[in-house]
Amino acid sequence: MPAAHKKIIIITAPSGAGKTSITHYLLDKYPNLSFSISAATRKPRGKEQDGVDYYFISEAEFRNKIDENAFVEWEIVYEGKYYGTLKTELERIWNQGKTPVLDIDVKGAIHVQQQFAGDCLSIFIEPPSIDELKKRLSGRGSETPESLATRINKASYEISFKDHFNLTIVNDELSKACEEAEKAILQFLGK
Repeated sequence: MPAAHKKIIIITAPSGAGKTSITHYLLDKYPNLSFSISAATRKPRGKEQDGVDYYFISEAEFRNKIDENAFVEWEIVYEGKYYGTLKTELERIWNQGKTPVLDIDVKGAIHVQQQFAGDCLSIFIEPPSIDELKKRLSGRGSETPESLATRINKASYEISFKDHFNLTIVNDELSKACEEAEKAILQFLGK
């Protein structure tokens, strides 16, 4: 497939803003889109599966892949927790004739966007407010007071980058945010 047809869709947001819900909506509706599975050094949560939700690898293996230049982007998202997009993952999806959808953090999204300018649609999902984001994260039941404070502080910082992306969608109502993302993606893919 010619490089011009190797498009990428990036959906990024602070943790808890709804990017994963919007990503799942789009993937369920459009079979020509494919979830780009990120590599991560953290342990699986709940029902997460290796090779489905993430490629769960050790920190040593992750560092080896950094040395091998195997990533399109990678970040230490939280202390000791590495996440990254493998070049082989994008190639796997393109070889299927599909468009990868990357559900990644803000810094990683900026790196991918810089590398694939023109062939990339980047969507920033913004929470309606920091207070609402705090409520959503607390409602997960998976955060300690310390991890919640870390995520909220990081979210405030990440929101400051929203103007770096092609589109910002405020997720105050999930169905409306899904429709806005869908419209932008269909336009980007020329449907």
